[in-house]
Amino acid sequence: MNTDDDRELMQAAKHGNSRAFGELIRRHQKRVYRVVVHMLRDAPEAEDVVQDTFLRAHAALDRFDGRSQPYTWFYRIAVNLALNRLRSRKRARDVVPAEDPRLDAVLVETHPSSAPETNAERAQLARDLCDAVDQLSETLRTTLILVAVDGLPHGDVSTILGCPEGTVAWRIHEARKRIRAFLVERGHEQQETGR
Repeated sequence: MNTDDDRELMQAAKHGNSRAFGELIRRHQKRVYRVVVHMLRDAPEAEDVVQDTFLRAHAALDRFDGRSQPYTWFYRIAVNLALNRLRSRKRARDVVPAEDPRLDAVLVETHPSSAPETNAERAQLARDLCDAVDQLSETLRTTLILVAVDGLPHGDVSTILGCPEGTVAWRIHEARKRIRAFLVERGHEQQETGR
């Protein structure tokens, strides 16, 4: 992905070129969705947030100042919208759906196994890993998703979340430490050390 092209597309979009903005959406929609679905744990709600993200970005094109990359601007909008949804869930006391869309990504088999017990162990580990991530604070979870799931560099995450890079590094360290402790508590210690 060429970030110079993104900046050119953004400039064209700011001058009314709807095709340029459409290309930006095409380039970044899947990545933004991946982050949001991990945050919200609900596929239809994540789709709504992604759509709202690009609608809001389009309406605010004149406010994009070019100090960051367009994709970090999209992420910032999406993360803020997802966090708002999570807060409104807490107020409404919504329950996370039983079908967790994150499990599909976690359970992708890289080494297929014919042993049903191995597949069952992997499925349980995946569920426990999702539970561990869910136990994190919104701040730690959001930071972890941006870095570990989406693979963004700390500098970009710093821009998206509006915090120093050192804070991003600490949050990742703390999130991983808490996840490891949670998994050990659930009995996954031997699996981690055995590999």
